[in-house]
Amino acid sequence: MKQAEDLRRLLESIDHKSYPAYKSAQGAYAFNGYILSIDHVQGDPFASPSKVSITVPLSKAGYPASLFDTPWKRTAFEDYLVRQFAGEIARYNFKAKGSGKSGLIATSAPGPEILSRTACQCDERGITARFEVGFPAFGRTINSGELIKILFEFLPRCVQSVFFYRSRNPKEVQAVADLAEDQHFIREELKRLELAAFVADGAVLPRESGVSSRPMKGGVAFSSPESLKITLNLPHKGPLSGMGIRRGITLIVGGGYHGKSTLLKALELGVYNHIAGDGREYVITDETALKLRAEDGRSINNVNISMFINDLPNGKDTRCFSTPDASGSTSQAAGVIEGIEAGARTFLIDEDTSATNFMLRDELMQQIISRDKEPITPFIERARDLYEKAGISTIMVAGSSGAYFYIADTVLQMDCYRPFDITEKVKEACARYGQDPTTTAPGFSLPAGGRKLTLALASRAEGNRGGSFRGDSSRGDSSRGGHGQRDERIKTKVYGKDSLQVGKEQVDLRFVEQLVHSEQTAALAQIMRFCVAKQLFARYTVSQIVELVKKEIAKGGLPAIGDSSYAAMGLCMPRTQEIFACLNRYRG
Repeated sequence: MKQAEDLRRLLESIDHKSYPAYKSAQGAYAFNGYILSIDHVQGDPFASPSKVSITVPLSKAGYPASLFDTPWKRTAFEDYLVRQFAGEIARYNFKAKGSGKSGLIATSAPGPEILSRTACQCDERGITARFEVGFPAFGRTINSGELIKILFEFLPRCVQSVFFYRSRNPKEVQAVADLAEDQHFIREELKRLELAAFVADGAVLPRESGVSSRPMKGGVAFSSPESLKITLNLPHKGPLSGMGIRRGITLIVGGGYHGKSTLLKALELGVYNHIAGDGREYVITDETALKLRAEDGRSINNVNISMFINDLPNGKDTRCFSTPDASGSTSQAAGVIEGIEAGARTFLIDEDTSATNFMLRDELMQQIISRDKEPITPFIERARDLYEKAGISTIMVAGSSGAYFYIADTVLQMDCYRPFDITEKVKEACARYGQDPTTTAPGFSLPAGGRKLTLALASRAEGNRGGSFRGDSSRGDSSRGGHGQRDERIKTKVYGKDSLQVGKEQVDLRFVEQLVHSEQTAALAQIMRFCVAKQLFARYTVSQIVELVKKEIAKGGLPAIGDSSYAAMGLCMPRTQEIFACLNRYRG
């Protein structure tokens, strides 16, 4: 292997040469205690920064194996290192001078959720950290003196500070592992105690603002109703009391601005572990829980929605329903069926983002428009069967209709961000009000497995109507786009957290609300590219495709499905439910 001094001499020899000469620096170099790898060099100082990685052997790093000896502790350990490394290199960002992106040093910027990222991975080879560096130049002339400053002065300080155990506070690092172990313990307790979620006393659920993930200063601390309070004896924290939400149908009600949606949002993101200090580190939800909502205009591909929609006037078969432009109710019906297929054991629903005619039909409407004239079976008539026959719980925010009171197992009232169990009060009120206006619809049966995506959901014109990008969005695309491509060079693009593009097909993920980071979307883009390149849609069912992708990732990590080794830096593992959601929204 080349040594650090070989790299220094090379950089000195190309100083003041044309920028492409930097490409001769690609390769691995042995530094003091770690290996520096220049994986990809940018084309010019204004292009995307160069991709660089360092690997520290475990024997040199010195971190005790007990910090990462289980998958959940390993993820928390890697997450901790990413955060520390990001903080260290930020001190040197743009300290080296030049034009364009010269001097940039950056890695992943995690939110409060603890996720498995390619920015830092710990395995038998050691600890590998991936990051970006803007190789310095003035104009398009190499300024290697500034790059030498980055690689030989700035970076070694950051590496020594973060990736060597002797430089860290042992108690701080141990606390990360202990929290991960406590969070995993709660997740196991949810299964044992038949709970859909747990919210610890003292948790701070309100956020600083609608666009901030930081806890609200002075936010009301959560306090569990006595009737729902349970105490868990955590391995490290010890006894922790909080509200246990039982499996079944739970209704969250209350006046406007009293915290209904805040609680639901915390439960929605409780599928992920959170860092200490977030306020929601002990808000733990069934890891398969899925947020459902209406999505006007989304595509639906070969979904059996007959449980909710049947006997259409045009005679269209809803047992294998496809459309490039679904209505709100149809999209939400498809979301339920797709969620069942994705293995969700809990549905999270907010009345505000649901299709009204999908959720219920009041008594007067049923008298005016008879059942045989209404093709929609509302969710209220299926929720009980979903739990009793399919084992799927529902947690729902309701504010305008009391019909769901009749089928709820638990009713929580939020009052100034404090929950009160009003289940008995509601039952008494229902008894006084009169007979249950809801009915249980006949003919409940779960859709059969083995669903495949059809080869042509709609014409290209319809696909474009659904939102495919045009113009410069296809710049640099070396593939034909669409289904059946074999070209491994199929281009992908990611537009923040909310959408991605594979070839010339856009996938709209705006309403997949449990995606929390753009790197998850980047990983989904690589998954979609992998599926298209390998022609998986033509040969396998949706469930089989997801299993094949997960096996590939388990075997070689997220880089195994990437289109290049250096593209592996900015990827973050999505849940199984989001992989299904992405496949189901692909129009190609």
